[in-house]
Amino acid sequence: MRRTPLLAALLLLLAPAPLPAPAAPAASAWFDGGEVRPVGGAFRDEHGREVVLRGFNVSGTAKLAEYRGLPFPNVQAARDSAAALRRLTGANAVRFLVTWAWLEPEPRRIDQAYLDRVAEQVGAFTDQGVRVYVDFHQDLYSRHVFNRDSWYTGDGAPAWVVRAGGYPAESCGLCFHWGQNMKSNTAVTAATYDFWHNRELQVDGGPLRVQDEFLSAAGEALRGLRNRLSAEAFELVLGVDPLNEPYAGRYDAGQTGLTWERDHLWPFHQRFRRLMDETGWRDKTSFAEPLVFWNQNVDFFAEPGGFPGAAPWGDGYAFNTHFYDGKAQSGLLMPGKAGDGQYARTFADVRTRAAELGTPAIVSEYGHPVRGLTADKYPSVLKATQQSLDSALPGSRWWAEAATSGPVLSGSQWHWDTNYDRHREYMNDNPAKLKTDGDAMNDEHFSVVRVGDDGAAGLTVDARLVDRVFPRAVAGTTRAFTYEDRARDGNAELVWNQVPAGMPAVRGLVGTSPYAVLVWEGAESGAPTELHLPAGFTPQGTSVVSDLGVVRGVPSDTGVEAVSWGPEPGVGGVNRVLLRAGAGVHFALVTTGAGDLAAARAELSRWASGTF
Repeated sequence: MRRTPLLAALLLLLAPAPLPAPAAPAASAWFDGGEVRPVGGAFRDEHGREVVLRGFNVSGTAKLAEYRGLPFPNVQAARDSAAALRRLTGANAVRFLVTWAWLEPEPRRIDQAYLDRVAEQVGAFTDQGVRVYVDFHQDLYSRHVFNRDSWYTGDGAPAWVVRAGGYPAESCGLCFHWGQNMKSNTAVTAATYDFWHNRELQVDGGPLRVQDEFLSAAGEALRGLRNRLSAEAFELVLGVDPLNEPYAGRYDAGQTGLTWERDHLWPFHQRFRRLMDETGWRDKTSFAEPLVFWNQNVDFFAEPGGFPGAAPWGDGYAFNTHFYDGKAQSGLLMPGKAGDGQYARTFADVRTRAAELGTPAIVSEYGHPVRGLTADKYPSVLKATQQSLDSALPGSRWWAEAATSGPVLSGSQWHWDTNYDRHREYMNDNPAKLKTDGDAMNDEHFSVVRVGDDGAAGLTVDARLVDRVFPRAVAGTTRAFTYEDRARDGNAELVWNQVPAGMPAVRGLVGTSPYAVLVWEGAESGAPTELHLPAGFTPQGTSVVSDLGVVRGVPSDTGVEAVSWGPEPGVGGVNRVLLRAGAGVHFALVTTGAGDLAAARAELSRWASGTF
């Protein structure tokens, strides 16, 4: 563990703010664009900066038929939604759902109009400077597995695949959650099993093998999107999630989740990686998912997986997993609320698996219902999830053990649906089962946004839970990060990371305000370290305390200041703090509080020199 020598620490306390780093290029040269790809276990941009991706899944409407598998009815709605996403959350990335059924409605025929609309709607987000990764989505294999009167529905494979499979009538029995279909619905499990075993199907035009045909259609989609997107838009496309939430359906004799991952899932990911290379996506990331059940916290679902002991994947991949607190959603298995460090161990496993595989990690789905029987838990569950994305530590231990904070994880919350509560979805094409409320999918209520009667997009959750300080880009390597958002659960303020009593000046500066602390190992770069500023952090009302300097009311960026602010890409009013530094360990505290900045800097300097 690196420690700053005592003499250097004393000089830091006595010296004036250091001279600013050499002037960076003008903002337009670095704030946007450039490839982001996995390098040495982190996402890095063309300037070598470590990048954290934070945002949402776009969107649940893509799982429905009302807009023919598209997230939005038209490109203007997509543009409005992208601007609202930037303004309300500061998100810098989205996971964009596409579906095989809409891509290939008939055997060996790609719907080019569908690809046209997908490209237009992806472009609405890249126009806002939002990076996009495409997700080939499936839930319960296909909506066409389900009968018209079913309690549940799915999405994924086309109707012709299901017809050719000749699967039994679907029934989940007494299933109280749609996910139970993955293990209890014989039609779903049989069809899923066939996909992984590449079953030959007899269809119009001759036989084909089901997984081969999916990959062929996916390849056509990748070529089509590459050709339809402008060079500037494609630069902001991160890559592809080859298949949402993979699972076996059922195992062969003697097979386990671990051997299924080895013998079926990993070969599929390798095939998809080659497909990306062949279709112009060589420099993009494969956001490869493990067996979906590997980190479930409900015994009924949990299975071994996550590729433990596998050889390193290499720089073309990211370890991409999901996490939902099944106990909290049940209401029975977790009767209370989530607390400080609730998911620290679960997310430590994510960090460990990614490190073993030599890739960055991303949690591409997480969330909790915002309405319904367990909606009272959502503030604490979302706060605890965001906390564990930021750091491997509970807030109560962060200041004392910050050197073990771990990498900041990227994540995409489920989900962003501006059509929430405004759907017209006929469940399983049944005219007697019109779904208009919530997500219109299996009675879910996850969207953090909805459009009101006035046409304006607004949040369904406390803004402090979704518009958060996070390190957009770090010129070097993050050593520790934390954000105390002071989100509310009803009338109660959730404060899990108190500044230690031994740092009275920092504690006085922060007061009752939200604050973030970033510690990083600097590296020479042509671009600064960036921290997203939530809407509640106006540059004029923000304090920054750093080894680089102290400011109350951050000056606008000229490319010279060590500490400044600048606009983020896209819609106006979304800002970031810019920190220019060279080699060495650096720290920055950002808060809306006001106090003795010089004294706070001295305390933080002593803390950093004794911790890192």
